[in-house]
Amino acid sequence: MNKWHLVITIITAACVIAVVYLIRLNSTPAITYFPIDNNTTFSKSETQLQLFSEKGKDNYEITWESDSITNMPIYLRQDVSLLYDNGRLKGAKTKWTQDTDTIQLREKLFHEDSSLFQSISFHHGEIHRSSNDIKSIHRMSSDYLYVIDSPTTALDSFKEPHNNYEKEWKDLLDRTTKQQLLYHWHQLFHYFHINPDNYLSVPLTDLVHYNTKPLPSLTQAQTNKIIGQLWEGLYKNYVIPVVNTTNEELNSYIPIILFDKEQKHLLVLYEINGKKEKLIQNYSFQ
Repeated sequence: MNKWHLVITIITAACVIAVVYLIRLNSTPAITYFPIDNNTTFSKSETQLQLFSEKGKDNYEITWESDSITNMPIYLRQDVSLLYDNGRLKGAKTKWTQDTDTIQLREKLFHEDSSLFQSISFHHGEIHRSSNDIKSIHRMSSDYLYVIDSPTTALDSFKEPHNNYEKEWKDLLDRTTKQQLLYHWHQLFHYFHINPDNYLSVPLTDLVHYNTKPLPSLTQAQTNKIIGQLWEGLYKNYVIPVVNTTNEELNSYIPIILFDKEQKHLLVLYEINGKKEKLIQNYSFQ
């Protein structure tokens, strides 16, 4: 009798663990695109990078912030922010909250050496007017910061150069970052047998321009839908994996977005810790 009690106890415990696992799996936050709600807007959507302080002779601290506010509290708010250092992924943050209008992301990071920091954020919201009437809104924001950490001069930071010294450093950091990214993207093109001439190539960090600028031969409404669905895929396949990887183990660069010149689909090429990935999104304007 005791033996059967033990067996039943083990089976029951296993079932409970399985149910809890499935619930947690299905409740994992996700960004989901729904038709755009034209009655709800963002009153604020902003990303900021700033030099915070110098920490000794060998490193310094920067602040990385993302803020968004909608014009009213809505059912679900979710934001994600990505930070890159000379083209290489430095960190990823995401937050979701129900029945609110505001999301804030804050982090301070230590770093050393001169760098071009770039950050892009995606601000998203779901509006549930009824179980059959779900809509969404989204907007992107971005920022960048040049930090000069030279042993021969004082620590310096700027967004736009104010003198020849800063201009020379800007040109150097832009050039080295671009060279590294072009080499990385070329490897991805070669690996997936893709001819870049067939696409409009846009680095993920430049995607913010399409907040108010339509993709070639498309309307702004069509562009908004494409961007919303793009971030839905990016969140699931790129953001979640890097968020769940510690910074010490993280090796990734700015993804390249390829918009088909025939306006049929887009591709996202990226790599995480040596594993090359390709996402494809077919356009649907119905």
